[in-house]
Amino acid sequence: MSDLAQELGKEQPFEIILGSGHYHAIVGTDPSDVGAEMQLAEELSLEGDELVYSIERANDPWTVMSWRNGALEVEEVDPEDLAKSLGCPLPGTEDSSDSPARKSLQKVALAEGVCAQEAIPVLEEEAGEPLVPGLYRLEDTSRGLLIASGTGDIGYADITVSERFPHATVYTVIATPGLDDFFVTIRRGGEGVEEFAQPPEEFPRLRVVGEIKGERAPERILAALGIPAEWFK
Repeated sequence: MSDLAQELGKEQPFEIILGSGHYHAIVGTDPSDVGAEMQLAEELSLEGDELVYSIERANDPWTVMSWRNGALEVEEVDPEDLAKSLGCPLPGTEDSSDSPARKSLQKVALAEGVCAQEAIPVLEEEAGEPLVPGLYRLEDTSRGLLIASGTGDIGYADITVSERFPHATVYTVIATPGLDDFFVTIRRGGEGVEEFAQPPEEFPRLRVVGEIKGERAPERILAALGIPAEWFK
């Protein structure tokens, strides 16, 4: 294992894939850790002169970003074509011997104690502009505010709402279609405090709980949170 792999292994569950040329891939193995690649790419771009690329896998299609000196730029390229051109095919492609499946993750949140009328100005302030129609799907329910998106990814809206409404409890659900991989993070005051995962995570970042709202099965947890299961299909 390389020194870089050993160093990363101490902090985050990453897999190092050595490329055939100047570039290598650092692949997050925790599907619930959305955004970890972006944070790592930003930090690595400050260490040298070469461009660093990150791929946001929570979106479908995946979003490619390049980083230089901590600044990002969205690239209009196919992620697999880019990886091949850099001599480092992505895991799960025909040119790669690695086999992690390419899964489309969906992210939905429930914010207890918050309504859409309160959340919209906060999200617009964070974005610095009025919300683009269709960017978020905000629904007031008897259990709280549901935050979803037509793209399947709400970005950091759940964290923003949690930070700005510290009295609220926010449940963020990240899951694959069919709910085979199912993760729930509970936030208060912008900070994650507890997590639930099926299958269980090898390296949990927060205190692990065995149930959400008294439920253990993904379908029943979604029902308890008032989140339609079909939003993950």
